[in-house]
Amino acid sequence: MIRNEFLQTEEAIIAALKTVFDPEIPVNIYDLGLIYRIETDEENNVEIDMTFTAPNCPAADFIVEDVQMKIEAVEGVKSVQINMVFEPEWNKDMMTEEARLELNMF
Repeated sequence: MIRNEFLQTEEAIIAALKTVFDPEIPVNIYDLGLIYRIETDEENNVEIDMTFTAPNCPAADFIVEDVQMKIEAVEGVKSVQINMVFEPEWNKDMMTEEARLELNMF
């Protein structure tokens, strides 16, 4: 894959992730810092490591399903594998500055 195409695919994946929200938090999961890793191979198979703000998140199934559907809809993506990880444990320092401002968590 040409580097430019790879970057476009990665940008499209990130844009798609920014449309996924935890129903209880008005900030997208990417800016919340819930996405730990995005890997795309030369065949456009995508692997994502993600977590939740708490291991017993009641919206976990909904969020994972939303991520799966939105990444599969990105042009050129062949397959999506989502790995739930809890190491390192999520904390508010993983949020973007914009997310901390939105949630008043300085």
